[in-house]
Amino acid sequence: MVELTRREFEELVADALDEIPAELAALMDNVVITVQEESPEGLLGLYEGIPLTERGDSYFGVLPDQIFIYRNNICAICETREEVVEEVLVTVVHEVAHHFGIDDERLHRLGWG
Repeated sequence: MVELTRREFEELVADALDEIPAELAALMDNVVITVQEESPEGLLGLYEGIPLTERGDSYFGVLPDQIFIYRNNICAICETREEVVEEVLVTVVHEVAHHFGIDDERLHRLGWG
């Protein structure tokens, strides 16, 4: 297990978001990314919301989608800081992909399992 402060972990999440191509990041709409301490289900990340591909003309006035990144869960499966950096990147990309309507099966085929 790797010990990181919440601030250090949040910086890793911000760095991972910076890795998303600018043209894709500009398309992200009505979504909030939050670091949580842990998921009781053992998840590393979670997307809750309506993917961009499913939003129609009636999509307005809704609360933002949420992406949760779970600090303790990620740190618990990593042995080095470098592994945490990589896992945060994979998790952030995975959950952002869900925001764009990409499902787990396609993510696995693309190498982002």
